[in-house]
Amino acid sequence: MMKNWLAAGAVALSVGMTSTIAQAQTTTVPGEQVGLAVGAPLPEGIYAINTFTYRRTDGRNDADTAVNIPVLVWSTPLVPFGGRIELLVAPPTVFAFTRNPAGVANKDISINVGTFIGGIWAFDLGGNFGVSLLGGVYLNDLNGDRGSIITPTGATATPVLPQLSSNTYRFGVAGSYTGDGWNLTANLTANIYDSPGRFDGRVGAFIGPLRLSDALNFDLTATKTFGNFEIGAVGYGTYNFDISPLSAAAGNRGRFALGGLVGYDFKVFKVQAYVARDVVTGSTIPATAFRAARENYSTDGWIRFIIPLYSPAAAVSPVPAPLVRKY
Repeated sequence: MMKNWLAAGAVALSVGMTSTIAQAQTTTVPGEQVGLAVGAPLPEGIYAINTFTYRRTDGRNDADTAVNIPVLVWSTPLVPFGGRIELLVAPPTVFAFTRNPAGVANKDISINVGTFIGGIWAFDLGGNFGVSLLGGVYLNDLNGDRGSIITPTGATATPVLPQLSSNTYRFGVAGSYTGDGWNLTANLTANIYDSPGRFDGRVGAFIGPLRLSDALNFDLTATKTFGNFEIGAVGYGTYNFDISPLSAAAGNRGRFALGGLVGYDFKVFKVQAYVARDVVTGSTIPATAFRAARENYSTDGWIRFIIPLYSPAAAVSPVPAPLVRKY
Protein backbone atom coordinates (compact mmCIF):
# COMPACT_ATOMS: atom_id res chain seq x y z
CA MET A 1 0.00 0.00 0.00
CA MET A 2 2.72 2.45 0.95
CA LYS A 3 5.75 1.70 -1.18
CA ASN A 4 6.85 5.19 -2.18
CA TRP A 5 8.01 7.41 0.68
CA LEU A 6 10.19 10.50 0.81
CA ALA A 7 11.78 12.43 3.60
CA ALA A 8 13.99 15.47 3.84
CA GLY A 9 15.63 17.62 6.45
CA ALA A 10 18.20 16.64 9.00
CA VAL A 11 21.18 17.73 11.02
CA ALA A 12 24.68 16.61 11.95
CA LEU A 13 24.99 13.84 14.54
CA SER A 14 28.39 14.74 16.05
CA VAL A 15 28.01 17.17 18.95
CA GLY A 16 31.17 18.02 20.87
CA MET A 17 30.95 18.73 24.58
CA THR A 18 34.63 19.56 25.05
CA SER A 19 36.45 22.86 24.74
CA THR A 20 37.59 22.09 21.20
CA ILE A 21 35.55 22.42 18.02
CA ALA A 22 33.41 19.36 17.33
CA GLN A 23 34.44 17.39 14.26
CA ALA A 24 31.82 18.39 11.74
CA GLN A 25 29.74 16.15 9.59
CA THR A 26 27.11 17.17 7.08
CA THR A 27 24.02 19.04 8.16
CA THR A 28 21.97 16.28 6.51
CA VAL A 29 22.24 13.21 8.72
CA PRO A 30 23.83 10.23 6.97
CA GLY A 31 21.17 7.51 6.94
CA GLU A 32 18.11 9.73 7.38
CA GLN A 33 16.71 8.64 3.99
CA VAL A 34 17.41 4.90 3.99
CA GLY A 35 14.28 2.77 3.91
CA LEU A 36 12.54 5.36 1.73
CA ALA A 37 12.06 4.99 -2.02
CA VAL A 38 13.28 8.52 -2.54
CA GLY A 39 13.69 8.07 -6.29
CA ALA A 40 10.00 7.27 -6.87
CA PRO A 41 7.28 9.93 -7.06
CA LEU A 42 4.75 9.99 -4.24
CA PRO A 43 1.06 9.78 -5.04
CA GLU A 44 -0.61 13.17 -4.82
CA GLY A 45 -1.35 14.15 -1.22
CA ILE A 46 0.12 15.41 2.05
CA TYR A 47 2.37 13.23 4.24
CA ALA A 48 3.90 13.57 7.71
CA ILE A 49 7.19 11.72 8.25
CA ASN A 50 9.08 11.72 11.53
CA THR A 51 12.53 10.12 11.81
CA PHE A 52 14.36 9.88 15.14
CA THR A 53 17.90 8.60 15.63
CA TYR A 54 20.04 7.97 18.71
CA ARG A 55 23.80 7.58 18.36
CA ARG A 56 26.48 6.28 20.71
CA THR A 57 30.19 6.26 19.96
CA ASP A 58 32.82 3.97 21.47
CA GLY A 59 34.54 6.88 23.18
CA ARG A 60 33.79 6.56 26.90
CA ASN A 61 33.55 10.31 27.50
CA ASP A 62 31.72 11.21 24.30
CA ALA A 63 28.23 12.62 24.49
CA ASP A 64 25.37 10.48 23.22
CA THR A 65 23.52 12.37 20.51
CA ALA A 66 20.02 12.23 19.08
CA VAL A 67 18.25 13.97 16.22
CA ASN A 68 14.54 14.35 15.58
CA ILE A 69 13.54 15.13 11.98
CA PRO A 70 9.86 15.97 11.43
CA VAL A 71 9.00 16.46 7.76
CA LEU A 72 5.86 17.65 6.04
CA VAL A 73 5.64 16.66 2.36
CA TRP A 74 3.12 17.99 -0.13
CA SER A 75 3.07 15.90 -3.28
CA THR A 76 1.44 18.41 -5.57
CA PRO A 77 -0.70 17.76 -8.67
CA LEU A 78 1.97 19.54 -10.76
CA VAL A 79 3.84 17.23 -13.18
CA PRO A 80 5.92 19.40 -15.55
CA PHE A 81 7.63 17.30 -18.23
CA GLY A 82 6.19 14.20 -16.53
CA GLY A 83 7.91 14.74 -13.16
CA ARG A 84 5.85 15.33 -10.02
CA ILE A 85 6.69 18.39 -7.89
CA GLU A 86 6.89 17.68 -4.14
CA LEU A 87 7.43 20.45 -1.59
CA LEU A 88 9.17 19.85 1.76
CA VAL A 89 9.57 21.61 5.09
CA ALA A 90 11.45 20.21 8.10
CA PRO A 91 12.59 21.79 11.43
CA PRO A 92 15.17 19.32 12.86
CA THR A 93 16.36 19.30 16.47
CA VAL A 94 19.64 17.93 17.89
CA PHE A 95 20.02 16.60 21.44
CA ALA A 96 23.22 15.79 23.35
CA PHE A 97 23.43 13.71 26.54
CA THR A 98 26.75 13.56 28.34
CA ARG A 99 28.25 10.41 29.82
CA ASN A 100 30.44 12.27 32.28
CA PRO A 101 31.77 10.18 35.20
CA ALA A 102 30.92 10.93 38.83
CA GLY A 103 32.29 14.25 39.99
CA VAL A 104 32.09 15.87 36.56
CA ALA A 105 29.20 18.22 35.90
CA ASN A 106 26.59 16.93 33.47
CA LYS A 107 25.01 19.05 30.79
CA ASP A 108 22.25 17.95 28.42
CA ILE A 109 21.41 20.32 25.58
CA SER A 110 19.10 20.69 22.58
CA ILE A 111 19.68 22.81 19.50
CA ASN A 112 17.20 23.79 16.81
CA VAL A 113 18.66 23.51 13.33
CA GLY A 114 17.64 26.01 10.68
CA THR A 115 14.37 24.94 9.06
CA PHE A 116 14.87 23.06 5.81
CA ILE A 117 12.73 24.15 2.87
CA GLY A 118 13.06 22.49 -0.49
CA GLY A 119 11.49 20.62 -3.35
CA ILE A 120 11.75 17.34 -5.24
CA TRP A 121 11.15 16.70 -8.93
CA ALA A 122 10.36 12.97 -9.22
CA PHE A 123 9.88 10.95 -12.41
CA ASP A 124 8.23 7.58 -12.99
CA LEU A 125 10.36 6.02 -15.73
CA GLY A 126 8.14 2.97 -16.13
CA GLY A 127 8.94 -0.63 -15.25
CA ASN A 128 8.86 0.29 -11.51
CA PHE A 129 11.92 2.54 -11.91
CA GLY A 130 11.98 6.13 -10.71
CA VAL A 131 14.46 8.97 -10.40
CA SER A 132 14.31 12.25 -8.49
CA LEU A 133 16.18 15.53 -8.07
CA LEU A 134 16.17 17.50 -4.81
CA GLY A 135 17.15 21.06 -3.99
CA GLY A 136 16.77 23.15 -0.86
CA VAL A 137 18.40 25.04 1.99
CA TYR A 138 18.71 24.82 5.78
CA LEU A 139 18.07 28.37 7.01
CA ASN A 140 20.72 28.34 9.73
CA ASP A 141 21.44 32.06 9.37
CA LEU A 142 17.75 32.88 9.81
CA ASN A 143 16.38 30.58 12.49
CA GLY A 144 19.05 28.09 13.56
CA ASP A 145 19.73 27.83 17.31
CA ARG A 146 23.30 28.95 16.73
CA GLY A 147 24.63 28.52 20.27
CA SER A 148 28.06 27.83 21.68
CA ILE A 149 29.43 26.41 24.91
CA ILE A 150 31.39 28.89 27.03
CA THR A 151 33.81 27.59 29.64
CA PRO A 152 33.10 28.49 33.30
CA THR A 153 35.93 31.03 33.27
CA GLY A 154 34.66 32.57 30.05
CA ALA A 155 38.13 32.24 28.57
CA THR A 156 37.06 30.07 25.61
CA ALA A 157 33.91 29.42 23.58
CA THR A 158 33.15 26.38 21.46
CA PRO A 159 30.53 26.15 18.70
CA VAL A 160 28.60 22.95 19.38
CA LEU A 161 27.64 22.61 15.71
CA PRO A 162 29.97 24.70 13.56
CA GLN A 163 27.79 23.85 10.54
CA LEU A 164 25.19 26.29 11.88
CA SER A 165 27.53 29.22 11.23
CA SER A 166 26.36 29.05 7.60
CA ASN A 167 23.22 28.24 5.67
CA THR A 168 23.47 24.76 4.19
CA TYR A 169 22.59 24.35 0.52
CA ARG A 170 21.40 20.83 -0.19
CA PHE A 171 21.23 19.01 -3.53
CA GLY A 172 20.37 15.38 -4.18
CA VAL A 173 19.76 12.76 -6.84
CA ALA A 174 18.17 9.36 -6.21
CA GLY A 175 17.07 6.28 -8.12
CA SER A 176 14.62 3.59 -6.97
CA TYR A 177 13.23 0.25 -8.11
CA THR A 178 9.94 -0.64 -6.38
CA GLY A 179 8.66 -3.69 -8.23
CA ASP A 180 7.55 -7.02 -6.69
CA GLY A 181 7.66 -5.65 -3.14
CA TRP A 182 11.29 -4.54 -3.43
CA ASN A 183 12.73 -1.18 -2.48
CA LEU A 184 16.16 -0.88 -4.07
CA THR A 185 17.29 2.73 -3.70
CA ALA A 186 20.54 4.63 -4.04
CA ASN A 187 20.70 8.30 -3.05
CA LEU A 188 23.43 10.94 -3.15
CA THR A 189 23.12 14.16 -1.13
CA ALA A 190 25.52 17.11 -1.32
CA ASN A 191 25.83 19.76 1.41
CA ILE A 192 27.44 23.05 0.36
CA TYR A 193 28.41 25.82 2.81
CA ASP A 194 29.33 29.49 2.73
CA SER A 195 32.84 29.03 4.08
CA PRO A 196 34.19 30.55 6.23
CA GLY A 197 31.05 30.67 8.35
CA ARG A 198 30.50 33.11 11.21
CA PHE A 199 28.31 33.25 14.30
CA ASP A 200 26.69 36.49 15.39
CA GLY A 201 27.33 38.55 18.49
CA ARG A 202 30.20 38.74 20.96
CA VAL A 203 30.66 34.97 21.13
CA GLY A 204 30.84 34.80 17.35
CA ALA A 205 33.42 37.56 17.32
CA PHE A 206 35.45 35.65 19.93
CA ILE A 207 35.30 32.39 17.94
CA GLY A 208 36.05 34.05 14.63
CA PRO A 209 35.54 32.57 11.15
CA LEU A 210 34.95 28.82 10.83
CA ARG A 211 36.20 26.85 7.87
CA LEU A 212 33.50 24.38 6.84
CA SER A 213 33.87 21.32 4.64
CA ASP A 214 31.47 20.60 1.80
CA ALA A 215 30.36 16.99 2.00
CA LEU A 216 28.63 14.16 0.14
CA ASN A 217 26.27 11.64 1.74
CA PHE A 218 25.21 8.30 0.27
CA ASP A 219 22.19 6.28 1.46
CA LEU A 220 21.57 2.72 0.23
CA THR A 221 18.46 0.57 0.75
CA ALA A 222 17.62 -3.04 -0.20
CA THR A 223 14.39 -4.22 1.46
CA LYS A 224 11.57 -6.63 0.58
CA THR A 225 7.93 -6.47 1.66
CA PHE A 226 6.10 -9.64 2.71
CA GLY A 227 2.46 -8.78 3.33
CA ASN A 228 2.53 -5.94 5.85
CA PHE A 229 6.11 -6.68 6.95
CA GLU A 230 9.28 -5.19 5.48
CA ILE A 231 12.82 -6.45 6.07
CA GLY A 232 16.19 -5.80 4.52
CA ALA A 233 19.64 -4.22 4.65
CA VAL A 234 20.73 -0.59 4.72
CA GLY A 235 24.02 1.24 4.36
CA TYR A 236 24.97 4.89 4.60
CA GLY A 237 27.92 7.20 4.99
CA THR A 238 29.42 10.63 4.47
CA TYR A 239 32.55 12.00 2.83
CA ASN A 240 34.12 15.30 3.97
CA PHE A 241 36.12 17.06 1.26
CA ASP A 242 38.19 19.38 3.47
CA ILE A 243 39.91 17.69 6.43
CA SER A 244 42.82 20.09 6.72
CA PRO A 245 43.86 21.20 10.24
CA LEU A 246 41.84 24.43 10.02
CA SER A 247 38.64 22.71 8.88
CA ALA A 248 35.75 21.93 11.25
CA ALA A 249 36.10 18.37 9.91
CA ALA A 250 39.85 18.27 10.59
CA GLY A 251 41.24 14.76 10.28
CA ASN A 252 37.82 13.15 9.78
CA ARG A 253 37.29 12.01 6.19
CA GLY A 254 33.89 10.51 7.05
CA ARG A 255 32.22 7.22 7.92
CA PHE A 256 30.22 4.33 6.49
CA ALA A 257 27.76 2.15 8.40
CA LEU A 258 25.88 -1.07 7.64
CA GLY A 259 22.77 -2.44 9.30
CA GLY A 260 19.31 -3.96 9.02
CA LEU A 261 15.77 -2.62 8.80
CA VAL A 262 12.35 -3.94 9.77
CA GLY A 263 9.01 -2.28 9.13
CA TYR A 264 5.29 -2.84 9.44
CA ASP A 265 2.44 -1.25 7.50
CA PHE A 266 -0.58 -0.61 9.75
CA LYS A 267 -2.47 0.74 6.70
CA VAL A 268 -3.26 4.08 8.36
CA PHE A 269 0.44 4.61 9.08
CA LYS A 270 3.74 2.81 8.63
CA VAL A 271 6.59 2.22 11.10
CA GLN A 272 10.22 1.45 10.30
CA ALA A 273 13.12 0.73 12.65
CA TYR A 274 16.76 0.13 11.80
CA VAL A 275 20.12 -0.23 13.51
CA ALA A 276 23.53 0.31 11.92
CA ARG A 277 27.16 0.11 13.02
CA ASP A 278 30.19 1.84 11.52
CA VAL A 279 32.45 -0.38 9.44
CA VAL A 280 34.71 2.52 8.43
CA THR A 281 35.26 5.77 10.31
CA GLY A 282 37.60 8.75 10.21
CA SER A 283 36.86 9.67 13.83
CA THR A 284 39.45 8.72 16.44
CA ILE A 285 39.68 8.31 20.19
CA PRO A 286 42.76 10.28 21.34
CA ALA A 287 45.71 8.43 22.81
CA THR A 288 46.22 8.31 26.57
CA ALA A 289 49.11 7.34 28.78
CA PHE A 290 47.74 3.79 28.82
CA ARG A 291 46.40 3.35 25.28
CA ALA A 292 47.25 4.37 21.73
CA ALA A 293 44.81 6.33 19.59
CA ARG A 294 42.17 4.18 17.94
CA GLU A 295 39.17 4.48 15.62
CA ASN A 296 36.00 5.77 17.24
CA TYR A 297 33.20 3.63 15.81
CA SER A 298 29.55 4.48 16.48
CA THR A 299 26.22 2.65 16.60
CA ASP A 300 22.97 4.28 15.45
CA GLY A 301 19.39 3.31 16.26
CA TRP A 302 16.50 4.73 14.24
CA ILE A 303 12.71 4.77 14.27
CA ARG A 304 10.41 6.35 11.68
CA PHE A 305 6.67 6.99 11.41
CA ILE A 306 5.04 7.69 8.03
CA ILE A 307 1.49 9.05 8.14
CA PRO A 308 -0.53 10.04 5.06
CA LEU A 309 -2.59 13.06 6.11
CA TYR A 310 -4.54 13.74 2.94
CA SER A 311 -5.10 12.31 -0.52
CA PRO A 312 -7.53 13.61 -3.13
CA ALA A 313 -10.67 11.58 -3.62
CA ALA A 314 -10.52 9.24 -6.57
CA ALA A 315 -12.44 10.48 -9.57
CA VAL A 316 -15.78 8.74 -9.95
CA SER A 317 -16.93 8.01 -13.47
CA PRO A 318 -20.42 9.38 -14.12
CA VAL A 319 -23.18 6.81 -14.45
CA PRO A 320 -24.53 7.01 -18.00
CA ALA A 321 -28.10 8.26 -18.13
CA PRO A 322 -30.60 5.82 -19.57
CA LEU A 323 -31.51 6.45 -23.15
CA VAL A 324 -35.15 7.51 -23.35
CA ARG A 325 -36.93 7.57 -26.65
CA LYS A 326 -40.20 9.34 -27.15
CA TYR A 327 -42.36 8.38 -30.07
